[in-house]
Amino acid sequence: MRVTFYTRAMKLAMIGVGKLGSAILEGVLAKGILSASDIGILEHDHKRAAALVAQFGVTALELGEVSQAERALIAVKPGQFAQLALELAHPKMGYISTMAGISTSTLARKLGTNRVVRVMPNLGALVGKSATAITAPEEALESGDYDFGKLLFAGVGDVYDLPEHLFNVFTGLSGSGPAYAAVFAEALADGGVRMGLPRDLALELAAKTLITTGELLLTRPNPATLKDEVSSPGGTTIAGLTEMERYTFRIALIEAVSAATRRGEELGKD
Repeated sequence: MRVTFYTRAMKLAMIGVGKLGSAILEGVLAKGILSASDIGILEHDHKRAAALVAQFGVTALELGEVSQAERALIAVKPGQFAQLALELAHPKMGYISTMAGISTSTLARKLGTNRVVRVMPNLGALVGKSATAITAPEEALESGDYDFGKLLFAGVGDVYDLPEHLFNVFTGLSGSGPAYAAVFAEALADGGVRMGLPRDLALELAAKTLITTGELLLTRPNPATLKDEVSSPGGTTIAGLTEMERYTFRIALIEAVSAATRRGEELGKD
């Protein structure tokens, strides 16, 4: 397969530079994937745009200037896309989208090209630990847009090639997962406070428990192995786990992923 990279002066226009966009920007610059002169940003919050220009040395763009770039990274809310696409569509550009629920076929139809790449990162990008799913049609592979997208998101974590029909469930688990984990940590800390721990200490312990547990899980064949290692017969852990089962903690998480997946499907239909 022949991979082509186009040679316009500006390699990437970033459309929407919120928390995720800022993390991507910082990651690709820190790892030398792109230089500041390669990047332009389009951000509706002009104060924020000015701050990013001052911090990173990138170029602020107007909407009509986006087509100067080889590719555009679209990181806006899905509901903003239909109107924005009317201004962004350009037959000689490649596009990378982080928008939940918007399929590659919809991207291609709205933008007038099959040079489209769909990615789904998560908030781990803020600390360089994102899990990002990526998919694209054949035209995006041949043009180099797919490889460029993989390179871009490798700047903020791990990238996974994934069939598009699994994107919504990836979003429901990994994209939304940090919120579920945060609620778990908060509840864990609340339990500690209820039983007498100071709030600050309880929160710190809960956060560190999530970090170390994640690292341990990556070295085990499955989560049940770690659970069994911690649960001694007749001990404290199994007593706590019994209560979690009684309050259907496990079912709540399964249903949360399912509901988020269905919402992703609804966003695509909208």
